[in-house]
Order: sequence, then C-alpha cells, then structure tokens
Amino acid sequence: MKLGTLKSKQSRDGELVVVSQDNKKAVKVKDIASSLLFAMDHWSEVEPKLQGVYQKLNAGDMPEAFDVDQAQFHSPLPRTFQWADGSAFIHHIKLVRMARNAPLPETLETVPLMYQGGSDSFLAPTQDIPQVDFEHGTDFEGEVAVVTGDVPMGVSSDEALKYIRLFLICNDVSLRGLIPAELKQGFGFFQSKPSSAFAPFAVTPEELGSAWKEGRVHLPLNVDYNGEFFGKANAGQMHFDFGQLIAHAAMTRPLAAGTIIGSGTVSNEDPSVGSSCLAEKRMLEKINDGEFKTPFMKVGDTIKMQMFSENGEDIFGTIFQKVTKA
Repeated sequence: MKLGTLKSKQSRDGELVVVSQDNKKAVKVKDIASSLLFAMDHWSEVEPKLQGVYQKLNAGDMPEAFDVDQAQFHSPLPRTFQWADGSAFIHHIKLVRMARNAPLPETLETVPLMYQGGSDSFLAPTQDIPQVDFEHGTDFEGEVAVVTGDVPMGVSSDEALKYIRLFLICNDVSLRGLIPAELKQGFGFFQSKPSSAFAPFAVTPEELGSAWKEGRVHLPLNVDYNGEFFGKANAGQMHFDFGQLIAHAAMTRPLAAGTIIGSGTVSNEDPSVGSSCLAEKRMLEKINDGEFKTPFMKVGDTIKMQMFSENGEDIFGTIFQKVTKA
C-alpha cells in the first residue's frame, strides 16, 4: 500500500490520500482517516480499510480518484511525535569523523549512534532548503527511514521489526559548519540539524517485495546533485538493521505510534557508487587529492533523491529541493 499527504490550509497534518502503485492516481480517504498521524494512532482499525481502497484504486474502480501532482504533497508526516535518526552505515561514520578530526567511538560496531531530531516541522519534498549563512556548510544526506506503531520499552531487536508500519526516504539536511562546535559542547546536535524532508509517498513492507529482508532495504538510493549523478549507494549495506535501531531507541522508554527512525546516510565502501552526502565526497577528495574541492551547498543548488524497485518502479516519489536564501 502507498500513502501520501496533501498540503492543507486547514491542518498542519495535511490530508491523507491513498496513492496508486504507479504514482499516477490518488483518492482522499477522509471518512477513514483525516491524516496519516491519525491513521498511525488507529492503525489496526484503519489499515484494512485503506488496503481495500488501495486495491480498488489500482483496479481503476475509484471514480473519485484524481491525477497525482507531487508538488501538492507534503512529507507523508508533516510533523510527528518523534524523529530519531541513527547512523547505521559505518563507512559514513568513518569518513565524517575523519573530516572533522574526531575519534571513532569505541563501540562503533556494537552500539548504534542515534540523535533525536526536531519532528515538529518537516519540509515538503519539493520545498526549498533555506540557507541562513553559506558558512554554515549546508549539506544533504540521503537516508531510508521507517515509521513505527506503538513500540514497548525494552523490545528485542527481532521483535522490533514487527512494529514497522511504513517506509520512507529522507533528505536529512545538515549544517556541517556548525556541527564541530556544537558537539564539542557535549550535548549533541540541535542548531546543526534543521528541518528534514521526506519523499511524498510512504509504503507498507509488501511494496518493497524481496528487497525488504534482514531488517534492511536492499535497494540503491539514487542521488542527483545539480542535475548530475552523485550517488547510488545500496541501502542494504547497513551495519545495524532497523530492528537494532528501533530496539536502541526503545531501550528505556516506549515509542509512540508515528515515530520515525532513520538509517543515517546511505553509504557504501565501493567508490564507484558515489555518495549520499557532500561531506563524504569532500573527505574522499582530501584522502585522494590532499584537499577539499567540492564546496557545500550554495543558493541555487538542487538535490534530487529517488529509490526504484527491482522492476524499475519509482517507489517513494521524488525529493527535489533547491537551496534559497533564508
């Protein structure tokens, strides 16, 4: 099943729609759930009804269906109760730590890194990225994420996978110029992590087919920067799987339905697949050529992210954002 959220002047949570598998048609489902956030709170009740609409929509049996215009969509959850972002790709951790001359954690391969981000206002998938100051070092980070149901405290990593309701892809915007000083204070990210954006469509596990296995999405994340290829790293190479990330977040507290857990920047050791963020590319330039060559994002730069199924279908729709002066 594929779900999306239309922008709305009446509600910050937008209006829930069911989207056809080919991303061409959608239908409003206000009589089932007013928003995706409401649906997450009442998933056991509304999920079968939404699935019924999805089947009819794909069969062409919904006369009230309308053409999809992705520009009219917000992130599937324009806001939610929690956004906890992991860093499950060790290659990425090594490169960005090297870039800021920071030591690797002793528990690099045994305990996931995770920060609690702001979840009160996500950007829409085609919304501009506001840049306050070029010196802040605006960067994109391509990720995969999951939306959970209510997760009990102390859940095991194996059991945690059962609480995944939906999958997303994300541009986790980072301000690299602010990160070192902020982390040096010893209290984590805040100003260096502005609003993130998610692709317009959230999908249930069966939409991923055989690519969803071992707690990972085994598909490349396609990233184009300023209209040119930048990366196609495979998300299946997570060191920690989503069950481990969810269990880590729920170790000492339950997670509310609608919690989003991010994978961290998708990253592979194979240099031919490129990168999913500028910080990695810059560090590889430093290693190979002795200096950083690629600047961070400036006003006018664009970033595009998509993930395609094994059959070439656009699963989540497109993130396409431009940097503008705040």
